[in-house]
Amino acid sequence: MEFSHTPVLLEEVIAGLNIKKNGRFVDCTIGGGGHSSSILSRVGDGGHIYGFDRDQNAIEACQKRFASSETVTLFKANFHDAPEILKENNLSQFDGILIDLGVSSHQLDTAERGFSFLHEGKLDMRMDKSQALSAYEVVNTYSKEKLTKILYTYGEENNAKNIVNKICQAREEKPIESTLELKEIIESAFPKKVIFGKGGVSKQTFQAIRIEVNGELEGLEEAMRKLFNLLKKGGRLAVISFHSLEDRIVKNLFKDLATDCVCPPKTPICICGHHAQGKLVTRKPVTASVEELAANSRSSSAKLRIIEKI
Repeated sequence: MEFSHTPVLLEEVIAGLNIKKNGRFVDCTIGGGGHSSSILSRVGDGGHIYGFDRDQNAIEACQKRFASSETVTLFKANFHDAPEILKENNLSQFDGILIDLGVSSHQLDTAERGFSFLHEGKLDMRMDKSQALSAYEVVNTYSKEKLTKILYTYGEENNAKNIVNKICQAREEKPIESTLELKEIIESAFPKKVIFGKGGVSKQTFQAIRIEVNGELEGLEEAMRKLFNLLKKGGRLAVISFHSLEDRIVKNLFKDLATDCVCPPKTPICICGHHAQGKLVTRKPVTASVEELAANSRSSSAKLRIIEKI
């Protein structure tokens, strides 16, 4: 399948990054290049975009998309490693940095990638197909206790114990190999009226397993902080998150970066020495417009937060 992805909150991202001619930007999760293409059209020939993605399919798609451009440099790497890679190449003082934490449409719609419970495919869920750990190992080899913790923590799934019990019962007979097989097992842990009334009861479990497979929350705050430090004064960091765990990390980091004194309220004078490094561009998360929701239902959970370096 050809790599395709509809960028979410595109207009809001472009407006929020305050793009100027000849600017230098980093797209930490470049995907199909939708956001970057729009940024590129605004920075002109004097600007430059540095794009990162751990998915080889995304890198190859962007190599084709930007083949005629000398103003795009691509790196196949997890954006968590971007700060070190950029420093190794003596790159800093960026005008803007974008992180889109979502799963691409290509990954969701390509059945063999195993991300979606809507398609039959092998249990995989790896954003980087060269890594060893996949959803198959998580589902079939993790202990009952570890699986339960993952579903509670990463999926915020209240029915985690029942789901994990069903998974463990099923894998005693044979390994769980496909997405629809796992979906059926998950649904068996719910009353039928809940399944038909609520719809996708598998969503939170699939999310939890995907986060575990790809280590999506590990080092997220540290990576964002390091990337923020690579901005020039007036540069902006924009982050799009898709579930509450991510958004909470982004919100708390931005609050810390935009806060001066963090001493306890009753402290008579400041002794912490903490100084604000940025100012919030978005006081509340920006969400999709009615028009975008109608055109792209996957934008419904997207939240955009932006901070400017001072």
